[in-house]
Amino acid sequence: MALHRVATETTDDVFTAPLAERPLPKTRIPDGPTDPKVVYDLLRAELLLDGNSAQNLATFCTTYNGDEVKRLMADALDKNMVDKDEYPQTAEIERRCVRILADLWNAPGGPDTMGCSTTGSSEAAMLGGLALKWRWRKAREAAGRPAGTPNLVCGPVQVCWEKFARYFDVELRQIPLEPGATGIRPHQLAQYVDENTIGVVAILGVTFTCDYEPVAEIAGALDAIQADTGLDVPIHVDAASGGFVAPFVRPDLVWDFRLERVASINASGHKYGLAPLTCGWAVWRSADLLPEELIFHVDYLGGEMPTFALNFSRPGGEVIAQYFNLLRLGREGYRRVQQSCMDTAQYLAGRLRDMKVFELLYDGSSALPAVCYTLDGDPGYTLYDITEQLRTRGWQVPSYPLPAGRSSTVVQRVLIRHGISRDEISLLADDIEAVLSKLRAGGGRGGPQEPSFHH
Repeated sequence: MALHRVATETTDDVFTAPLAERPLPKTRIPDGPTDPKVVYDLLRAELLLDGNSAQNLATFCTTYNGDEVKRLMADALDKNMVDKDEYPQTAEIERRCVRILADLWNAPGGPDTMGCSTTGSSEAAMLGGLALKWRWRKAREAAGRPAGTPNLVCGPVQVCWEKFARYFDVELRQIPLEPGATGIRPHQLAQYVDENTIGVVAILGVTFTCDYEPVAEIAGALDAIQADTGLDVPIHVDAASGGFVAPFVRPDLVWDFRLERVASINASGHKYGLAPLTCGWAVWRSADLLPEELIFHVDYLGGEMPTFALNFSRPGGEVIAQYFNLLRLGREGYRRVQQSCMDTAQYLAGRLRDMKVFELLYDGSSALPAVCYTLDGDPGYTLYDITEQLRTRGWQVPSYPLPAGRSSTVVQRVLIRHGISRDEISLLADDIEAVLSKLRAGGGRGGPQEPSFHH
């Protein structure tokens, strides 16, 4: 009892509190309570062992959030996104975001466009894939043909599409990269598309290289396939990253619902949408492209509101924060943020060129704000060596092989996000130069260590 009494007393020094005098419990809940300030400070100290998110140049996800976003997130801590009857205004904000994104991506349906928020873009991608599968199956039934085994055609996709294929019993036909390619080349499609193809996934911002796949040209190739075979294959655009970049810095690039063959689009609000983590979006070209069988109806202010999601309870703060960013920045604000990131990426590309040891595969000028590069020849060390040396300065710069077709090529990738300054990237470039000098002096022949590739 004495120990319990001491543990609940407030202490002036966190590190002399009973909880601090032993390793924190790891397998069993403590017997008694502890002053919350003590617990907070001890946990905060332990979390300092994590990397500095601002130096994590591997992640696409937002690592900078302003004070207003943090306050809105705290204000919405108790709002459950799924409970639209209890939190009708949060539901209304979600609907506003869907309509704004539908307009941004040139959906022809206007206010009647169907879409929803999701727990990140991976869930949104799976919802898009499910809609493709259901529509394909209904079309086969209407034609009196057996369903067969559905397949989905894609290039170097993020792992969420592999999960979709395995979880929902779809054959994933991944097209190997051709020499010099950073994604699908449209002429490859004819070898992979058949009557059981539910759709083609086009990537606006390939995870591995950060380049855009040519969505308009892919649509053109599918038009030609339909003319030859009668197969009408839709496109789902995985715009997890590019969906919040291309509309602002390349508004004339045709990749979205301006292409009639594009049925649905997913995007990550928590990537270049600048929202906090776990914010994703799925939008369909028109309501009829989302099969009614996949929609659930919940009461909403005396009526019904459609909902379509894999998750149930989830916080509403990320959606509210997304709406805040859309209002705060507007089109011009997003353009300035993304263009600044693009300019910084091209600055880094220039610094890397000057080092005379790298071959740039993507220089940050036409797609995502990023650079992707490999070693030019064999200087006596590897990109894995550079990754490990940069870690000593806190930088997380991933090294990894390209997908099938170019798997012998190992690359590094640096992502530039909002909150990463030109000064910070200049310091990174200085550190890369220092690492190269060290490796030239001491040699090195590294290989893959712990995976340093973050989706």
